[in-house]
Amino acid sequence: MTIAIETHGLTRQFGDQTAVDHVDLQVNTGTFYGFLGPNGAGKSTTIKMLTGLLAPTSGAVGILGLNPFDTDQAIEIKRRIGVVPENLSLFDNLTAREYLTFVGRMFLLEKTVIQQRSDELLALMQLENEHKKLTLEYSHGMKKKLALAAAMLPNPDLLFLDEPFEGVDAVASKVIRNTLAEFVSRGSTVFLTSHVMEVVERLCTHVGIISAGKLVQQTSLEILKQNNQSLESCFLEIVGKREGAVETLSWLDHKKSSPEDANDDSQPGLESSQP
Repeated sequence: MTIAIETHGLTRQFGDQTAVDHVDLQVNTGTFYGFLGPNGAGKSTTIKMLTGLLAPTSGAVGILGLNPFDTDQAIEIKRRIGVVPENLSLFDNLTAREYLTFVGRMFLLEKTVIQQRSDELLALMQLENEHKKLTLEYSHGMKKKLALAAAMLPNPDLLFLDEPFEGVDAVASKVIRNTLAEFVSRGSTVFLTSHVMEVVERLCTHVGIISAGKLVQQTSLEILKQNNQSLESCFLEIVGKREGAVETLSWLDHKKSSPEDANDDSQPGLESSQP
């Protein structure tokens, strides 16, 4: 089995802060891989390094058997991957079709191919009737769908998706899930970050859990099922212990007094108004 993503000792520091700490990933080709972690755990920083947007402080990265930080190999990688980044990075003053046309030309696709795929993608993402709108006018969910359409337009071997379902309505979410499942079934690979456990458990074949910059778990969903363990319980057990999660608030320990209790003459410190 070939490897789509592989890292050894992947580390990224920002001054004295270590955002990603010696992460060893292995994602096989044809895998739907869910990359999970609490806010600030290092998920987006990891994706930026895997896609060549951010250089690691130390460690090695292999994407589709190539090095994203070798100039010649980096260009070949970019031809073969699609990315929906954290901040989307769309061009505000283009329509959806204009943006997809631009992306298609950047990937040197034929005009007829760009038009056909754009038609299908815009219909799939329910954006075909928004042809007069600039992306500046789009809602967050619409921008997410357009970014995913652009990532899939070149028919990549590997998709990096950073919270692709955030702000997307339920109908579109189901369509996207089905499309991604079909994308993987043909032998392509998806690397997904999401905070929605249900989506990850339904779609992904493998998961990695990162906490405070460290990869603390990497397993298949099949193994979790064999151990009669849900993904949510596994995540909370590992991350909750590492993060020292507080489960309750001190002032919610006791039942709140009702207005009737506040007027109860028998409470200490209150004097009866009766003669």
